[in-house]
Amino acid sequence: MTDPEELTQGNAFIPFSTTPNWVKGGSEGNKNSKIKHAAYTLILIDLLMRQHGIVSKHKRKFRVTTNSVHSYPIAENLLQRRFDVSGPGQCWVSDITYIPTREGWLYLAATLDLFHRKVIGWAMGRWITRQLAMDALNMALKNECLKSGLIHHSDRGVQYASNEFQSLLKAHAIQCSMSRKGNCWDNAVAESFFHTLKVELIHGKFYKTRQEAKTAIFEYIEVFYNRQRRHSYLGYLSPVEFEKQKAA
Repeated sequence: MTDPEELTQGNAFIPFSTTPNWVKGGSEGNKNSKIKHAAYTLILIDLLMRQHGIVSKHKRKFRVTTNSVHSYPIAENLLQRRFDVSGPGQCWVSDITYIPTREGWLYLAATLDLFHRKVIGWAMGRWITRQLAMDALNMALKNECLKSGLIHHSDRGVQYASNEFQSLLKAHAIQCSMSRKGNCWDNAVAESFFHTLKVELIHGKFYKTRQEAKTAIFEYIEVFYNRQRRHSYLGYLSPVEFEKQKAA
């Protein structure tokens, strides 16, 4: 019987066709033989990976950021996945995500305009609070000109459904829209931004402090994403370039 450990000695190359005798206990296509072969392959892969110091990349544990179990009113879904708008200031979308650091979680709230997909407001903090969501919206209000009929869309989390956040929307005559329960596709543009951020900046990096992560995220949003990163949806222009082109 051939031991898988022996096949890895001396960096030996194992041809695909090589099948040890202990696997061949049956006719071609025998179910038990296939199971044994699969088991042998997994053992061999594990041994080779350990020999060469290779570690598989694991998906990070999912952390829930939407607490929709609350007594606040839920707004109607006014957006209805109509992500294509004809101009700026028609619909803003917001969401909250998390970034791991050695100090603990860092939470990021962001608001984007659906027209040019620019991040027009953001806020970061160590707690996922309604104030975090309000800070991102307040930045958007300072950066953009309000237009009549503006819709703000988010999930139905407690941060966005809270009295304080709703009062901020009403103070600026902004219509509130919320996703259906458990339906992330209703807020796909905001979700897509967070996915891009994590793939291009976060995954594979280990931030020692929240401040280190904050600095990296600030530079990513304000220097790269808004001004340099090209988007296929925008005809391969950056959000700022697209905005300037449409304003000309």
